[in-house]
Amino acid sequence: MPEQKYEEILNDLKKKIYHPVYLFSGEESFFIDELTDYIEEHILNAIEKEFNQTIVYGLDSNVYDIIGAAKRFPMMANYQVLIVREAQNLKESEQLESYLKNPLKSTILVLAHKHKSVDKRKTFYKLAKEKGVVFSSNRLYEKQVTGWIEMRLKAMGYSIEYRESFLLSEYLGADLGKIDNELQKMCLNSPVGSTITSKMIEDYVGISKDYNVYELLISLIKKDVVKANRIVNYFAANQKDNSIFMVLPMLHNFFFKTLVLAQIKDNEPNKIASILEIKPSLLWQYQTALSGYKIRKLAAIIREIKSYDLKAKGLGNTSTTQGELLRELIFKILH
Repeated sequence: MPEQKYEEILNDLKKKIYHPVYLFSGEESFFIDELTDYIEEHILNAIEKEFNQTIVYGLDSNVYDIIGAAKRFPMMANYQVLIVREAQNLKESEQLESYLKNPLKSTILVLAHKHKSVDKRKTFYKLAKEKGVVFSSNRLYEKQVTGWIEMRLKAMGYSIEYRESFLLSEYLGADLGKIDNELQKMCLNSPVGSTITSKMIEDYVGISKDYNVYELLISLIKKDVVKANRIVNYFAANQKDNSIFMVLPMLHNFFFKTLVLAQIKDNEPNKIASILEIKPSLLWQYQTALSGYKIRKLAAIIREIKSYDLKAKGLGNTSTTQGELLRELIFKILH
């Protein structure tokens, strides 16, 4: 069986389509935990779990005991569930190959191998793939996080606009577990069907709705000098939560794509958005910036951003603070 996607596995589990072996591995722990938790919570009822559900941890387990447990038959149930959490710490895991060659159909063995992928050249992996379900949990690229936030909230019965999902991704990074905790916090305090607003993000996550990277970007697009300086001053006074290393990549990405837009000959919005890898609804931002910044100025801005990135990293013998560097950069962008 080929490797499956997270959504495919979850849909099959909800339809009560089960397999004797599940091998979840990869750097992104969130998806592994979600699938493992679903199996733990939903396959057996409360009474069946008393006799037929076993959860162990790799570091504290013996592979031969796991094999012995996997070979047991369920009591008064159709299945027994055996979950090995932190399976990456299980010693002699290759010894599981003897069981994987002929797994018991009434046993659902889950191997949650976190923080790194299983070597796909190994017999262990090939047997798991042949006899059951294999899922590789890869980290999302930063540009994928906003879309994931929207999908996650939709599945929970909520919605969010791009501005707010952008804010969360910029300030919380690509740690899906951390992001999900913040989403859960907001949803617990809002009725199902609500839209997550910037006010909610400010109240529950602590990100200012007025002084943030998105508002800074909009001020630069519109060349609003007063607003841009007000935001930069706020960042300078709150450097811990508004690092220049969070601002610079966002600025570089935006102005670089604006420069790309200047060279696109196609006039069809959807095609342009596809080339820029953005939503069509966001195209106005780049078009507005292009009308306010000439091509030579855009190229100069990109060079300045790279220069200030080096300065912020301490290269070039500068002792200037991050706040002062950001003020200088924004001044050069706007003048």
